[in-house]
Amino acid sequence: MEQYHNVLLLLQKAWVDKRTSDLCLCLSVKGLSVTGIDDRRYWNHIPSDESRFASVAYLQHVWWFQVDGEIEFPFPAGTYSVFFRLHLGKPGKRFGWKVCNTEQIHGWDIKPVQFQIWTEDGQHSSSQCKLTEPGTWSHYHAGDFVVGKSKGSSTKLKFSMTQIDCTHTKGGLCVDSVIVYPSSCKDRLRRF
Repeated sequence: MEQYHNVLLLLQKAWVDKRTSDLCLCLSVKGLSVTGIDDRRYWNHIPSDESRFASVAYLQHVWWFQVDGEIEFPFPAGTYSVFFRLHLGKPGKRFGWKVCNTEQIHGWDIKPVQFQIWTEDGQHSSSQCKLTEPGTWSHYHAGDFVVGKSKGSSTKLKFSMTQIDCTHTKGGLCVDSVIVYPSSCKDRLRRF
């Protein structure tokens, strides 16, 4: 059990926002269920100094794109927002400068990606949008949920990101993490 706990610590990070003293949580892509992630024809883990976890998952191409995750965490009472941190294009460095290879970006402007969240107490939220900002890390809002004033209990949260229209392939996307921020902080999400 202790070994499992240590692995979990490597896959998620929690911190207190300096301005508001609110709790924030980040879950690495390695802690998510990603369709086809173990097949190197489609996905690669690449190092990144722009990630809290030192690496990101890079999608070369797939027909069926699905990322699922769940966490159980003792969030304090409040309203929270869930974001997927994504980057269109393959980030890298050349001669010390940040560069972005956009050659493999395709399919994200054809159909929107659907984001969803669910809580064990029946809350559900969904949104959808096309991914259109190559070359920058962007936070895509999946939805909001509310934690009531219960003492010592954990909130179980599930979330997903899908684009499962199999009429076209999709590629050229980096998935870094899922971030849970207090809704009061969501306008201050910084780009890494």
